[in-house]
This record gives sequence, C-alpha cells and structure tokens, in this order.
Amino acid sequence: MSNELILDVKNLNYHYGKIHAIEDISFQVFKGEIVAIIGSNGAGKTTTLRIISGLLGKPSSGTIVFNGQRIDDMEPYKVSGLGLIQVLEGRLVFPQLTVEENLKMGAYLIKDQKLVDETITYCYDLFPRLKERINQNAGTLSGGEQQMVAVARALMSQPKLLLMDEPSMGLAPIVVQDIFKTIKKINEDGITVVVVEQNSKAALNIASRAYVLETGRITLEGTSEELLSNDEVQKAYLGIS
Repeated sequence: MSNELILDVKNLNYHYGKIHAIEDISFQVFKGEIVAIIGSNGAGKTTTLRIISGLLGKPSSGTIVFNGQRIDDMEPYKVSGLGLIQVLEGRLVFPQLTVEENLKMGAYLIKDQKLVDETITYCYDLFPRLKERINQNAGTLSGGEQQMVAVARALMSQPKLLLMDEPSMGLAPIVVQDIFKTIKKINEDGITVVVVEQNSKAALNIASRAYVLETGRITLEGTSEELLSNDEVQKAYLGIS
C-alpha cells in the first residue's frame, strides 16, 4: 500500500425520495489497497458503490474525488473512462454473447488493439475455465463462470480502481474461495480494489482495511485484523457469540 490517495469520499449523503439512504459517510482508499465495506443486507453498501461510479446520479451532498479529480457530478461513462470500474451485483453478463464477445465489450473504450489482446490473454490466464468456454454463450455458463466473465470484462477496461459488489453472492463455497483468491491476485498485479460483501469473513481475510456500514452510516473502521477481533463485528457479522 502507498500513501497515495486514489479515492476520497467526504460527507456523502443520498436520498431515495424521502428516504435518507446514505448518511454523511466519509472514507478513503489508498493506491494498492483492498478495502472491504461490510454490513448486513439493506445497509447501503450497493447504493454507496453506485453513487461512486455515477450510476445513481449526483449525491444529495458531499464530494467524491478519484485520482485527484471530482467525479460526484460526472456521467458513468466518463467515470469509467478515468479507470474507475464497477463489477455489478448479480453479474449481468450479456447472455446471448460468447465469453470472448463479453470480454471485448469491456474494452470498448480501449483504442490500442495490442493492449486489448494482451488483456484478453491475461484474463484467460487468470480464469483458465473461460478459455475452455471461449465460444460458449455466457447465458449458458454456471453462476461461478458468469462471475468470472463479469470480473474479466471489468479488467478489460484497464481499471485503476475496481469496485466489486457482492462477488460471492449465490455461489458455492468452493467457488467463493476461488473468487476471493482471484481478487487477491488482481490486487497483487497492481489494481486497487474496493469490495462490498455480505460474506464478511471472506472479505476481511483479503482486505487491508475495512469499514462497517449500518443503515447508511459508517459505524466502525479499522484494519482487517482489528475488525476480525472486534466483539461487535464477531457477533453481528462473523457468527461468533
């Protein structure tokens, strides 16, 4: 981890109509980190990521600075063009397109064909299973394989920061293990990661730091070790009484 700040979220608020979904949250991500945001269902984790990537439009108040540039009033395609890419909850692959066509969709902003080819090779090295299914329609793949496609498609965009929303959702435990190993590998290869996850233990085991989100507010923050040994976190999120 470096001391270089890549994402700085300050006093963020967001309303769905009269519902105050995100209440005055602030957090930072430094280059080279994996940062986890944990919390129960409905805590506001997905909303937070979608505000950052521009998918929910402008927040009610607060600022989001990515790589020194304010992005809180920026269109999503411009945000992704800066290298902030989100892997959406539920995978959302293009079911009628092949694995390789899905990957190439992720590279639509990349003009350098050599870089596109090199990144496809990297993705197939990362996910050998996808190489075996290169011409198979993504809609016919298993849930775990579709998650691999979603992550690989995001990597095709050359992210500087990867936002991952519930990457383990609906997957078998053995596949979850593989997905988290892959997130660690992606990070070791130079990509900063923010992972939002209900599987708190798995997320904390790979993250350097973490934030706990409860009903739209950050209630705890610290290193993963601190949160793993915190009594409140153990009771509420790790099933330890």
